[in-house]
Amino acid sequence: RARTESTEATPAAPAAGKDASVATKRENVTPAPAGKAQQQETSAAPATTSKAQPETAAAPPGQREPSSETAAPPSAPSGAIDGAAFKQAHASPSVRKFARELGVDLSKIRGTGPSARILQEDVQQFVKGALTGGALPGASASGGVSGGGSLNLLPWPQVDFAKFGPVETKALSRIKKISGAYLARNWVMIPHVTQFDEADITELEALRVALNKENEKAGIKVTLLAFLIKASVAALKKFPDFNSSLVSAPDGDALVLKQYFHIGFAADTPNGLVVPVIKSADQKGVLQIAREMTELSTKAREGKLAPADMQGGCFSISSLGGIGGSAFTPIINAPEVAILGVSKGVTKPIWDGREFVPRLVLPLSLSYDHRVIDGAAAARFITHLSGLLTDMRRAML
Repeated sequence: RARTESTEATPAAPAAGKDASVATKRENVTPAPAGKAQQQETSAAPATTSKAQPETAAAPPGQREPSSETAAPPSAPSGAIDGAAFKQAHASPSVRKFARELGVDLSKIRGTGPSARILQEDVQQFVKGALTGGALPGASASGGVSGGGSLNLLPWPQVDFAKFGPVETKALSRIKKISGAYLARNWVMIPHVTQFDEADITELEALRVALNKENEKAGIKVTLLAFLIKASVAALKKFPDFNSSLVSAPDGDALVLKQYFHIGFAADTPNGLVVPVIKSADQKGVLQIAREMTELSTKAREGKLAPADMQGGCFSISSLGGIGGSAFTPIINAPEVAILGVSKGVTKPIWDGREFVPRLVLPLSLSYDHRVIDGAAAARFITHLSGLLTDMRRAML
């Protein structure tokens, strides 16, 4: 039933430019921006660590992770690139730019173009080889948080599909090319566990509809995602380990507990998924959050998200409510330690003690890093979050 969903930041949003908000039977989710947007790496590096690399931005369009996690080609485990050799490489300016964004040392690549010219396809194959041949971008001999680990994977199967029937080759979007390595790294290196639950949002949906009627003239459209962001902040305050990042320390790995609450939301765009970030969500009301989501979604659809718009995230939300499904397994957006997946709300018969009554129920999927969070803590977190969504007044306490 569960399916893997990426939340890595890479500017993307629903192909129709729809917002990644929850859709109920009464109303669909608001159009999303560019956003599993990727956020290229929507999550931002902890304040105490070195500046993070883009989650999927700027060096993937998204927020940046600590430099220690910056993707580097397998040939340069430390992430260092031979500047002089890079300049001498036989490649066009566009290919050089593409290689820099992926952290690939062109001097390590043998070109297949005319006169051994390095083509974009050569860079892509180099990165693919790193992922499938035993090392991920940025991999090193170290297995700690700062290292990329060492994987002895089987090589990717090379198949001539045309011999089996007609085929068509379609180039990947730039966002997907960049975010792919980050998604693969996060899925392989983070021990994911997903906790499922449901929240009764019958009253919350009624409140949302009422707010939209009241603010119709102001042009503010409130989606369930705005309430999810607000409720998530309250849950993060009660369970601070979910608002942390695992980092390397002189005496071993350590947790950086953040005192700020920046929430990323995955937005689907025609070019791919991106994850814009609502900064200081704890200091904003639902209406202001809804307004900022609309602005970021518009920028995402137009491809105008800046790296800063996708950096600094503490916790991400990936909503498929406007599409459907009952549950899925979202991929954690490193260096964050958890991500919330939301599916489509459905009406179910719920026993109230005397009779069955129709209630609007929202499926929740919480993926977490088991190195940081225990199963019991995850169960408490999602149960608390479910309670907040059932009665949003509790989020104000």
